[in-house]
Amino acid sequence: MKNKLSNASRREFLRHAGALSMVGSAAAPFALNLATLGSAAAQTSGTGDYRALVCLFLFGGNDAYNMVLPTDSASWSAYSTVRNQMPDPIALRTAGTAADTAAALGSPARLGGVLPINVLNNQGRSFAVHPLMSGVRDLFNSGRLAVLPNVGPLIRPTSKADYGNSSFAKPPKLFSHNDQQSTWQAFAPEGAVNGWGGRMADLLASNHGKSVFSAISASGNSVWLAGRDVLQYQVSSNGAIRIGGTGTTLFGSTVGFDKMRSIMSSSRSSHLLEQDHAGVVARSISAEAQLGASLPAAGGAPYGTAPATGNYSAGADPLLQYDNPLTGAKAFNSLAQQFQVVARTIGARGSLGVNRQVFFVSMGGFDTHDFQNRSQADLMARISHALAYFNGTLTAMGMANSVTTFTASDFGRTFTSNGDGTDHGWGSHHLVMGGAVKGGDLYGNFPQLGTADARGVFSSPNQIGNGAMLPETSVDQYAATLGRWFGLSDAQLLELLPNLVNFDASRRNLGFLA
Repeated sequence: MKNKLSNASRREFLRHAGALSMVGSAAAPFALNLATLGSAAAQTSGTGDYRALVCLFLFGGNDAYNMVLPTDSASWSAYSTVRNQMPDPIALRTAGTAADTAAALGSPARLGGVLPINVLNNQGRSFAVHPLMSGVRDLFNSGRLAVLPNVGPLIRPTSKADYGNSSFAKPPKLFSHNDQQSTWQAFAPEGAVNGWGGRMADLLASNHGKSVFSAISASGNSVWLAGRDVLQYQVSSNGAIRIGGTGTTLFGSTVGFDKMRSIMSSSRSSHLLEQDHAGVVARSISAEAQLGASLPAAGGAPYGTAPATGNYSAGADPLLQYDNPLTGAKAFNSLAQQFQVVARTIGARGSLGVNRQVFFVSMGGFDTHDFQNRSQADLMARISHALAYFNGTLTAMGMANSVTTFTASDFGRTFTSNGDGTDHGWGSHHLVMGGAVKGGDLYGNFPQLGTADARGVFSSPNQIGNGAMLPETSVDQYAATLGRWFGLSDAQLLELLPNLVNFDASRRNLGFLA
């Protein structure tokens, strides 16, 4: 029994080492690399069946009402009525409206009309995307991107009457940023330790081997990537993070630097914590060396544009620049650079010995209570550019059919405006991109848009207080469809997704992946 307890303690230490990420920012890369290395055994089953899931998380709660819009007359009338509230209306302009270059930067008038999309099964309605999402429009119309309307955490299918019933089971702590971020990623409020991305990697590990490179974040610590056995590995936007910083000398000596790393990765006692710490450091050093040696150069095609001078700068690379609507000039897109390091890591899959990977990238700034016109315009432009960049890069690599990228966010926003922004909502529309995606279509019923009566009650069965969307599709259904494509069985999906059993079997696969 003593040995069993010791082994369990060692596994528990590695499993929860992710808590080290809560230390100060200077120590975070060191801590995260220590926390992420549960196993360095490379997969040996080959990479011919390679697949990757990439989660793009929009922190703060994206206003999907202004990202994907129904433009039929009834919907547009409700939209314009509710969102044209002073002093700074947030209703976008109708399709075909010319941009007014004399209007304020980021304003609906300055942006011009929404961009129509060609929906295969349009549900008797017409649709468009934000005026600055031409990249998303083109991906949708070319069949590389689909829209999942009105997705959110649900315990079971929930009607408007159910929502008003205090005894009906609903997800806990709705409308709370931290709790809903965790619920989207781990099906539990803040404090959850295992996410469904990491658990997918866990469930496939027995078939595909284990690797330190199975779950990779290009955007800090993420509970979505945390499995029970597979632990996340953090990279910077430039690639592998080295323990002890970026240098290779100690007080000017390479010998001293090597000796210090040897001390850090060696244990001189039988103390379990010291042994495990030394083992994790040793594996981290090994993994950093392997990844650093395997990653293709950022400035090489198709990942970036090689400069004539030979001195690559991500900020100067035209592939990583977008048109900033607030300045009218080209600007560096850090989200595109996150996708760049993901693409480079996928390019190294053979050397790394992986054929199943989950990745996490993110953007913040979506909590648009104020100044939404300016803030969201820039955010939409950056998302659209980054997705178009990633699709183009994967296509050039010949990997577009093997990678599926999807969006997630804390929640949607209210349909009503508070005068220059929106407040916390529930359901939201999401985007799924990839060569395996059956794009150009909506997967789920697009919600009806209504107006409020004197009591503030919205006429639509899909809208609750302040016009927030009442989700029709659950995160469990969304995840199940992604997981099935990734290689999980029905039994594994039911084990992984706690609420999936509450949804009709015919709706557990939403059908957006081939």
